Amino acid sequence: GLPAALATLPLELTVLYNSLLFAMGASNCAISGEAEGIHQGLLRVLEACGASGQDLSTEELWQKVLQEVTVEELQAPLHRLGALQGAWWLAANRLGSIIGLFRLLSNAEDAGRAPCSGGKNELLSLLKAWKVPAEGSSVSLVQSAEDLKEILCTAAAFLQGLQELEAGNLPAFLSLLQEAAGGFCSKRVLAQIYTCLGRCAQRMGKPQTALQHLKRALQVDFQCLPALSHAAAVYRELGETDAELQTLAVLYEALERSSPAAASTTPCSLIQTEHLVHTPALASLFRHRPPSEVKYLLAQRCLQDRRVAAAVEHYLDFLALLQDGLQQQVPLDGGSALPRIPEVFLEAASALEQAGRHQDAITVCEEVVSRTADLIPQTLEFEERPERPSPGTELASGPLSQKRESLCCLVWRTAAYLHQGWAQLQEGALKFLCPPSLRCLGDLLRVQLYGSGVETTESLLPEVKLLQKIRLLSLVGRGSQFLELGRHREALLDFQHGLQISPGDPAAASYLVQVLWELNRKQEAATRWQKLSESLSEEDERQERLGRPYPLYLLSCLKQASFPHNESLARNIQDYLRTTSQDLSS
Repeated sequence: GLPAALATLPLELTVLYNSLLFAMGASNCAISGEAEGIHQGLLRVLEACGASGQDLSTEELWQKVLQEVTVEELQAPLHRLGALQGAWWLAANRLGSIIGLFRLLSNAEDAGRAPCSGGKNELLSLLKAWKVPAEGSSVSLVQSAEDLKEILCTAAAFLQGLQELEAGNLPAFLSLLQEAAGGFCSKRVLAQIYTCLGRCAQRMGKPQTALQHLKRALQVDFQCLPALSHAAAVYRELGETDAELQTLAVLYEALERSSPAAASTTPCSLIQTEHLVHTPALASLFRHRPPSEVKYLLAQRCLQDRRVAAAVEHYLDFLALLQDGLQQQVPLDGGSALPRIPEVFLEAASALEQAGRHQDAITVCEEVVSRTADLIPQTLEFEERPERPSPGTELASGPLSQKRESLCCLVWRTAAYLHQGWAQLQEGALKFLCPPSLRCLGDLLRVQLYGSGVETTESLLPEVKLLQKIRLLSLVGRGSQFLELGRHREALLDFQHGLQISPGDPAAASYLVQVLWELNRKQEAATRWQKLSESLSEEDERQERLGRPYPLYLLSCLKQASFPHNESLARNIQDYLRTTSQDLSS
């Protein structure tokens, strides 16, 4: 409440500077918003000089103070507060305000010096050119203005570099991050900078350079675990699966051991670079991966690379984590690598089945069946997919999102039945004709499609297309068992039905040729065989063009349903065609 006095203002501004630094350091979080203390301090300066600025914004206050206050004793305290104001604005991403402020600070030092050129790099030029006034020997500061200048330079380069990354300007990002790497910062921030450089090199098609940056990040701070995650992605891009799996294993062990309280060694500064730099790009690059998510990635990559024994081990570990309450540990959002939990169960069942643990696979599938039993209505009706569905789109009798969720549950349950059928078959008896296969086909009849475009698969929802594929696999699997049992007519109906669902499917078409041949319908079999030979390359091109990979949990079923290469059948058909051709010519 005392009136401002020029004689005591240097001490008053110094106390304000120190108290604000302590407040920032104690919060240990990002600095944001206006610095009300600085605003009031500037008003006190104007009051002591006989001026007023009650109605001015903070930017206008700084302009008025630095242009009108020429008292030599106030220059150093004002410059310190200016650096503090710059930190506030940098944290708030107000780069234009910082540029304007440091233009004023520079002009206050040397009115004759020309301003720097425009653009984002102007901020770095102004910060580097800013001459910090000498501190008196009697002044006690908790953090020097020179120290704050170095932090501002590093943070400005880092922040602008991340903005260039978000804009897709990789060369500018690389230049600014290299500038930041040579600045004053903690080990944690330096490791983050090297990680960002590694990500940039990867996006620029330089994987080896990316690995060098990521290794450097880990050398600086092994607690920078996102560097390990990005390194695994680079190894995957290079096709070095062993190195990728080793990296993921190290990452999992490090996450298991790491403590949230563990912190990297940092300089003894109340304001640090990490307090000032926060962007969506940084949050995305350094998203926290829970150990459970890394465990799933290990399982998934092992299954994709056909390392079945390792995949089974990792999937069982992951399912154990589920029993321990994984739902509370893993954010199941778009940023997570985890699929929906029933899909994880189905992938585990696929791994168990491929490892020869058929009864375990059946048990895992039964869990999916039981959990989805009450979530599927008796009938689901769908039109062809709208071109641009809106949030309020209604199909048949309910909202699209609710119906699609029910459809997902139906996909998972029918896939579980399909796996159970194949697992029972592998147990040694011809059981594919028994309950799992029949229940799979029965469930599929719950989906009714209507609309003008349902005959073209491109117009259908992805879940419906997947159900059609599961139905095809069920029919081919059941038909192949009918064929093995000598029940050719039932097999013929299944293969014909399969081709109605998916015209041109190589497995169904090949099995149909075989059953026709065994039914002594040789001319029809030969004709279909010729068409099949011509269409195989076209079908491969069509699938490549559509680019619709099937879920990982279905790949083993696709492999089991494929038609085994039958040289004798092909030779018999070729002999038949040759004989027929000779008979016609004679």
